Parts: sequence; structure tokens; C-alpha cells
Amino acid sequence: MAKTAGTSVPTVSKVLRGGTDVSAETRAKVMAAVQAVGYTRRAGAMSESVRVERDLSNVLDLVVTHFEESWANLVIAGVGREAAAAGLDVVLTLADPHGDWVSRVLRRRAVGTIGTLIDPTSRQFNALSAAGVPVVLIDPMSTPPSGVASIGVANWDGGRMAAEHLLALGHVRTGVVAGHARHLFSRARVDGFRAAADTATASGATVSVVHGGWNRAKATAAVHALLDSDPGITGVFACSDPMALGVYDALNARGLRIPEDISVIGFDDLPEAQYICPGLTTVRQPCTELGATAVKLLIELSRGENGGSRPPARMELATELVVRASTGPASAAAAPRR
Repeated sequence: MAKTAGTSVPTVSKVLRGGTDVSAETRAKVMAAVQAVGYTRRAGAMSESVRVERDLSNVLDLVVTHFEESWANLVIAGVGREAAAAGLDVVLTLADPHGDWVSRVLRRRAVGTIGTLIDPTSRQFNALSAAGVPVVLIDPMSTPPSGVASIGVANWDGGRMAAEHLLALGHVRTGVVAGHARHLFSRARVDGFRAAADTATASGATVSVVHGGWNRAKATAAVHALLDSDPGITGVFACSDPMALGVYDALNARGLRIPEDISVIGFDDLPEAQYICPGLTTVRQPCTELGATAVKLLIELSRGENGGSRPPARMELATELVVRASTGPASAAAAPRR
């Protein structure tokens, strides 16, 4: 790596240990060399000094792209509570897509890194691996490299439960407001919903899918497009509670009642689901438990408590359906669709 970066071996070591007395240009060259060489630290190859530093550290890094919404706040609360119970402090690192958040993480020499709402590049993964930094991802957006631990929820099963609930109420023409098409958890929720509808072959169930990008306003626009193309839809599954609020906005604008004209199901069970009217039927995911379990897994990895074996590729926590007032029997005489 030193030869590739055009620098000395001690400088490479310093960068991988998070040293601050290295220029930004040199740091960038070393990180590029890590990517080019494909270097990963062998299990047990961490130097004793770095191991001692990490063992003595009382900090873990939580890397996020934003924390302005309820889901992120609940996860952060779980991380914070579990970390405090373990005698650790949490440093929130904002992952600016154009910034070098990996270097900031390395400089702190924390016990490890938890990432949520981020999609690290292979270069970033390689840099963390080269420095021997344990990483746990919470519901990764794309498939992480082999050996990177992740924890999420049963997204496919949650989508299935949403569809089965609507089908049981007699809804055979349904719509799905998905997140980003490339995100694994969005695709899993849609696939679970489709699978349940396809299984109910006798009902002749149909599923129309639009994408709302995890955004309330975009979800509102997507629902208008959905109902313009298929005005016979009587049940809508939104792949997040914030997007379900967008569904409410669109239906209200069209003069449609919930659930008399269209039933609505969300995904998350955020506090907003209980406060809106009518109360939102939704698939609950244990957000706080996600954060807490990620901390437990990270501590195990940082201390080698998994016996030196590879961490599980993925841990999943169960989801469950919470029925409130936004779903009801399909009406044979729906209101005119505008």
C-alpha cells in the first residue's frame, strides 16, 4: 500500500490508525491505495497497541445521513440506551456524501461503527476493514460485502402481513407506495406484499406499485398517479409511515374517505401513526430494539466474543401488524374517484 500511495509504511499505518498529523492529500492517497490493493486486515492481525486503545475506548460511532425523523430518533434512542448501559458514549457522525466521514471515524479510534441510513462505498468499507474497525449496519440499503454484520427486520414478512390483512377485508385491487426501487428493504416489503396477493389466486387480486422515495410529498404525488391509472383501487400499502401520511394527504385532496373508500396500511409504527385521524393500521418494526441489538453485536465483534468466527451475515427482528382505524372492509360502492 505504501508503494501504491507513494508514501512510507509508517504513514500508511498512521492513516489507518486515524492519525491527525497527516495532510488531506496524503490521507486520500492512502485510502485510494487501500481500495486499489484490496487490503483487509487479517483476523487477529491488529497490533497490540491498537487493540489496547480500542479496549480502553469508551466511544462508539453512529454514522447517519440524517436524524430529522421519528424512525432515526427511535433507533438513536436504542443505541444510546444500550451504549450507556455498557459504559459507552455515542458520537453521532453525519455522513455527508461528499465528505470524508471515514477519516473522522478512524481518528476517534472508537470500539467500532454502527451505520444506519447510509450506503457505504466499497472504498469506505475497505478503509474501515483495513484499520480493523468493526462495523454493524442497520438495515443496509444494498447488499454489504461478505463478513460485514447487519441487523434489520423481517421486511418481506411485514409486506406479506399487510397484503393478507387487506385481502381478508375483501380488497382485491390494491396499490403499493414503495420507497426507492434500489433499496433492499423497500424491495423486500413490496415482494412480500406481491407474494401474498399472488398466493390468493382465487380472489384475482391485483397489485399496482408506485415509488414515493420515503418522502411525504413525493408519496402524495405518487398516489395521485396511482389512482389516476387505476381508479378501482380500494386498499393502499405504504412502505413507511411518513409515506402513509402522504397517502392521507392525497386521498383527502380527492375527497376520499379512510377507510370507507380506501383502506391504508403503513410500515414502522412511528408515534405519528397513533396521532393522525383515523389512526393508522401499520406494520410495527422494533426501531429502538434495532439500535440496542446493533450495539450488543458491535461490542461482541470488538471484543472478539464471537470466538473469532465470522459474524452472522444478517440478524432479523420480527415485525407485527398493528390494526387501527385506517383499514376496513372493501366497499361495494366506493365514492366517485376524482
